Amino acid sequence: MAFERGSVLRGVAAGVLALSVLGVSACGSTKGPKTFTTQEESGFSLFGMGKGAKAPATEGSIGVNGYLWRATLDTLAFMPLASADPYGGVIVTDWYVNPEKPDERFKATVYILDTRLRADGLNVSVFKQAKDAAGGWTDTPAADQTATDIENAILTRARQLRLSNIRG
Repeated sequence: MAFERGSVLRGVAAGVLALSVLGVSACGSTKGPKTFTTQEESGFSLFGMGKGAKAPATEGSIGVNGYLWRATLDTLAFMPLASADPYGGVIVTDWYVNPEKPDERFKATVYILDTRLRADGLNVSVFKQAKDAAGGWTDTPAADQTATDIENAILTRARQLRLSNIRG
């Protein structure tokens, strides 16, 4: 029995098609995207001893600790907000002029660096400008204690939010 040229090519084409469909279907998955996990660090945590519990990231959640995020917005509510990125964890305020001291103004940038509620998961930068004789603004160094005081206020508020959420 002789092979016909058309039937052999049809068989090869059907085989290639079947392998292609099988290969493409193997690439698909019903699971979500894979993410890298890190080991929990043991040691001292500001709000408790031992390992900090890292909340699993769920779809639609912000990329940083929710208590730190909310506490930062609450603490800096008196300053106008320039931008807030909940996924990157950056909050930038616009210039704020204290009505009692109209010759100086402040601006703050807060970086939330972790999804856990930890003191080292927060970084605050404060910028200060003073009005010069010509009426323009010139950069002046802000006291280091100002950034530390804002960090402490944010951490205190975050702890209050966490405790109120635990108690119900």
